[in-house]
Amino acid sequence: MDVTPFLDRESTIPLYQQLIDYFKNNMHDGALRKGMKLPSKRSLSNKLHISQTTVERCYEQLLAEGYIRSRPRSGMYVDYDAVNRLHYKGSQGVRSPKHPASTVIDFHYGHVSSDDFPLHSWKKSLSTSYDFHLDRLCKPKDEFGEYALRSLIADYVYQTRGVNTSADHVYVGSTTSYLLTLLCYVLEECQRVGFEDPGYPRSREIFTLLKKSSCTVAGRSKGIQVGDIHSTKPDLIYVTPSHHYPLGSRMTLQKRVELLQSAEDVDAYIIEDDYDSEFHYTTEPYPSLHALAKRDNVIYMGTFSRSFLPSLRLSYMFLPKSLLPHMQKLTLLYKQTVPASQQLALADFMERREWTIHLNKMRTMYTKKKTVLLNELEHTFGDTIHIHGHLAGPRVLIDVLLDKGEAQLIEEANAAGVKVYPTSPAYVSDAPPATLQLGFSGLTIEDIQNGIQLLKEAWVR
Repeated sequence: MDVTPFLDRESTIPLYQQLIDYFKNNMHDGALRKGMKLPSKRSLSNKLHISQTTVERCYEQLLAEGYIRSRPRSGMYVDYDAVNRLHYKGSQGVRSPKHPASTVIDFHYGHVSSDDFPLHSWKKSLSTSYDFHLDRLCKPKDEFGEYALRSLIADYVYQTRGVNTSADHVYVGSTTSYLLTLLCYVLEECQRVGFEDPGYPRSREIFTLLKKSSCTVAGRSKGIQVGDIHSTKPDLIYVTPSHHYPLGSRMTLQKRVELLQSAEDVDAYIIEDDYDSEFHYTTEPYPSLHALAKRDNVIYMGTFSRSFLPSLRLSYMFLPKSLLPHMQKLTLLYKQTVPASQQLALADFMERREWTIHLNKMRTMYTKKKTVLLNELEHTFGDTIHIHGHLAGPRVLIDVLLDKGEAQLIEEANAAGVKVYPTSPAYVSDAPPATLQLGFSGLTIEDIQNGIQLLKEAWVR
């Protein structure tokens, strides 16, 4: 059959989604009837001047939702009966106006680009989790998380970060915030938490919400201070040593050794939040605190949200032996929050080495995007900004030297259709007046270039 979808290449809706909307609308309207054959991927891609991958993503989604079916060595056929007709609105409601003020270019550092996501491989792993593990999905057992995944996480973190412990010490949870909440109950007797200033605000707020007092053990320029730890005597110390939030710096090897010794002196646990450790652009990251520790007092935390898929909501932590009995009791009340199907799918994804392939691809892509962003910033703003915090992770910091405050800069950017983000929430005191963070992981190179030009128009008048 002959179909001629209209694709709006200026729309924010991906081309594959526009194709999906086209086919669904025509099936619901009765124009495409059950049993009709759809064009082959090659013929449709040639006709519309798009890649076969775009057509493949469209057909895979329609297959998954039951709109079409595949006949071996024959092709794709409509499998939707328009007798039970419902109007399908698709994604047309989010069509993007062409004037810049309504265009949203979002420099959020926690997003990933759908263009870079390994959809086909991930769907294969999801299918495997149901095809081969249905009985396990119907009778979940392990409240620490699926053992197959925990074993693979333990192997991966040992190879990349030197964390040498068994899968029995690994606990899988939905988010880092959720894991911190559980830790607050496990470490009920630990009332005083040492924080960096600046530091990750959400973690600080969680501890405050759960009635933990906080104290500062690190300054913005000097890092962890041994004297502060000895004088304040925290029971628990929270740090982000591989990629400091928000400054983007790395804790030196000497500082790591000093921190471990100081924590041992005051008998404190250390929470090592190792988010973004997969993305370093200059040298290999230093060994983790967990790998360097002589005592079993480091709680190592990681997440797949930054490096794989934010909406997957899968994080993990490595617990010291002394805390395992407490956590086992707690799991009688707090059941596993990550669906077993997602865990088993991720285990399959890692076992087939798709995870390694994906990480290597993302490192290459992020390096390109970071280079483009730095070049655009330097060329566009020159000495009116100072760039820093770009040695690791998918974001950079800029000090804007235009006699405008953080709030004004963000407001003017929003009016121009660009979202940039503050750093002031990370500071307990003395926040810089105009330092913003720009993430690039969720943007295309074209978006980055357009976004910086819009920021220039908004800020430099």
